Amino acid sequence: MVQSQLFSNGIELASFVTSSNLLQKSWNLIKSRNVDIASNVGVGLSWKLYKEPNIDVTIIAFEANPSDSFILQSELVSFAKLKENNSLNFEFLSTKNISLNKTVVSLFCENPQMFDQLKTKVISSTKLIITGLALGGSIASLFTLLLLESIDSKKKKPICITFGSPLIGDTCLQQALSQNCTWNSCFLHIVSCNDPLPRKFIKDHTSSYVPFGTFLMFYDSYSTCFENHESVLAILETLIHDQNQVFDSIEYENIVESLYRKTICKDITNQIQDMSYSDSLHACINLQLLALGLTPHMQQQQDMDITLVKKMEDLEKKFIFQKKDKFDPSRKLNLMKKDMVDLELYKKVSKVRNLGYYDSYKKMDFECDQDIVKNHKSLTFYWKEMVEKSLMKPQKEEASLRTRWLYGGTTYRRMVEPLDISQYYLKGGKDYVTKARSSHYKQLEDWLVEEATTNSTTNGSQNVTRDDVESILTLDSCFWAHVEEALISCKQLRDVKSSVIEKEDATRKLIEFENYVYGLLVEYAVSPEIFLSGSSYMQWWNEYKEIKGTLYSSKFTCFMSNAHNYNVQYVEGSYNFE
Repeated sequence: MVQSQLFSNGIELASFVTSSNLLQKSWNLIKSRNVDIASNVGVGLSWKLYKEPNIDVTIIAFEANPSDSFILQSELVSFAKLKENNSLNFEFLSTKNISLNKTVVSLFCENPQMFDQLKTKVISSTKLIITGLALGGSIASLFTLLLLESIDSKKKKPICITFGSPLIGDTCLQQALSQNCTWNSCFLHIVSCNDPLPRKFIKDHTSSYVPFGTFLMFYDSYSTCFENHESVLAILETLIHDQNQVFDSIEYENIVESLYRKTICKDITNQIQDMSYSDSLHACINLQLLALGLTPHMQQQQDMDITLVKKMEDLEKKFIFQKKDKFDPSRKLNLMKKDMVDLELYKKVSKVRNLGYYDSYKKMDFECDQDIVKNHKSLTFYWKEMVEKSLMKPQKEEASLRTRWLYGGTTYRRMVEPLDISQYYLKGGKDYVTKARSSHYKQLEDWLVEEATTNSTTNGSQNVTRDDVESILTLDSCFWAHVEEALISCKQLRDVKSSVIEKEDATRKLIEFENYVYGLLVEYAVSPEIFLSGSSYMQWWNEYKEIKGTLYSSKFTCFMSNAHNYNVQYVEGSYNFE
């Protein structure tokens, strides 16, 4: 079997970008002093706005005070903290634990009114380019994020083009953007290998700063693109040896004009046409590094920087395979449906044993109990990843995703969390809800409550009716944890070593549990399988009944004292709770 070849299209992508006039349009506005261009000045920065005549293209260029670029500090700070003292509604940065460069985000937060006015001015633009040089490019990136959060998902997205800008955020920012390819593709960063500012915060393998978007990097009159943030970091780390070199930003103007006129790919390939390479990816990487002046011209392969070439190959391979294996909830959902079907069958088999699937899984007495472990693990891995990826997405994308998958997530939680609970208490655990409950279950439940509140519906995607009570899943996925805690309380009451205070506490908890169960019964929100003779719930009831004695009476005990009530009338949906 012939193994397919891997490629890196950085040279071709750079050629495509530079052959357009986007870079020229952006740079022309950055350096323009045209009085006919709309502009505004804020605290420490300003912006210019230009609308192309005859075509619906709007370009915004940000400019920061030149001195700010020189006092730029490396400190990262949580955007949420800085946002507390300004009026910018920026949920994406505030809810993802994202840290940004303090200087950049402070400038941004000191001008809320200016950004709100500019946002209103351009939000309806069909085609929008946002640009800036150095620190102005960093501000352009944040303003683009602000717009992306507000623009309808069906509308065209703005393009952000920065020139020689420093990195602005940490891993959380990169990961959040990488979860949405559309957002990430809106950013194009132009970087000269001679410019020290883009690599200002890069320390050899120790930087907290992580790039995002696409980087077009150039040296002399050659360029190449990198979409992989790890490859960008590797290149920047290679260049940090000369941080104090003199650089004039006019080089960007010269290179924009030069690249627009030049066919990059042909020039470089002519220089290395006599070299031999082991595979296509190896050739692509050498071509890209040659474009950046990181491998000597016209030398044999063995004389080149093998370490850098190998590192870049490994990073690009990893990036390519990550894109192939990227988590696709739609594609994997069908596999998860099969696991859910297996659980449904297991549920039916367990019912025949008069145990219910919770207690069957807890006891693990049969081969089918062991078989279902694989389904349990597979479903849990899928939904943990689903929740994690959803939380990393921008706010609107996250809301859209969780709405589409809310029913599946709720069914999963109600079906699978009891299995987690059974194993936890089997190992002697206590207080599952506060000590051991997985955060992804909590998040799925929070989303359900939020959805119910937003749509003014009941707290549940499962419409409970009395027509088919037998098929319902218990709405509270932690029901069995409460049963186990009630069993622990019964044991504590019977234990002669328990103190008076401990017994009073146990009694209080049992009364609370009784009221909790009765509330679920009234709403027909609990599955009839809890009444199976071998279930932990019925074990609790028998112990509780003995503890309370015949003189104790409540609506709950009246219901439970007659098996016909729960085995027949409740199942039929005909029991009249008063």
